[in-house]
Amino acid sequence: MAVKRDQADVWFSKCIRARDAACCYCGKTETLEAAHIYGRRLKSVRWSMDNCLALCHHHHRYFTEQPIEFNNWLVKLYGHGHMDLLQEKARAIFKTTAMIRKEIAKHYRVEFQKKESDPDYEIISYN
Repeated sequence: MAVKRDQADVWFSKCIRARDAACCYCGKTETLEAAHIYGRRLKSVRWSMDNCLALCHHHHRYFTEQPIEFNNWLVKLYGHGHMDLLQEKARAIFKTTAMIRKEIAKHYRVEFQKKESDPDYEIISYN
């Protein structure tokens, strides 16, 4: 069963695509998708900017089917330190409520608007 998406996911995805502006693997700007390193089921990193990057549809699907290759590429891109910290963060427990998800959606909606009005603005992660 697919993980349900809500407004927090929608605005988070827009922020990822606005931040990266192109596929982080090939540079393509069409069909961008927010690709999570640790899946959306893990709430502790679901809306974390350091757990997601923009990939074109092709590379998102490719890396989903090739998780070892995806990990190897991520280690080259971010380094072992980032990946180790992200793994620790992913192990944490974060329970959400409708109110928290609404707060996350608002945070990313505001961040997206700031990025739209100032292309040099760096989006701040909710967590």
